Amino acid sequence: MSGVTLPGTESAKWAAFEDLTGREIHDLLKLRQDIFILEQASLYADIDGKDPAALHYLIRDTQTGGLLGAIRLFCDAPEKRARIGRVVIARGARGSGLGRKMMQAGIEKAGELAPGCEIHVSAQAHLEGFYRSLGFRTVSEIYVEDGIDHIDMIRP
Repeated sequence: MSGVTLPGTESAKWAAFEDLTGREIHDLLKLRQDIFILEQASLYADIDGKDPAALHYLIRDTQTGGLLGAIRLFCDAPEKRARIGRVVIARGARGSGLGRKMMQAGIEKAGELAPGCEIHVSAQAHLEGFYRSLGFRTVSEIYVEDGIDHIDMIRP
């Protein structure tokens, strides 16, 4: 597990888009580009105009300062709905439990902002078991989005 971040060597924060620094926005967009567009060979518009409406959860390596992972969260408290998306983990941080930590933080934050809300994800189909382990249930057939098999899931 070379390159895997050890527990306790990361720092995390929630921030609205307008509260992110220029460096944080750069690092966030670069990580998403490196993973979603280059590594996964999926040519799509990552900068979709929705980031300003989302809360962002960023996890950095405290030793290097590098961005290890991020998610974005949309909450509609009156409708009791939330959506977690753009779940991204740097290649060297995979296998460290970071994905679970980020999703648990997203679930917790959604519950704070919209108590009792259902949480939606559009998951890559090969991660269906991971999301099921977090309490999500499958609500769609597999479909192709940006060249990758996805499945819609909801956590009641």
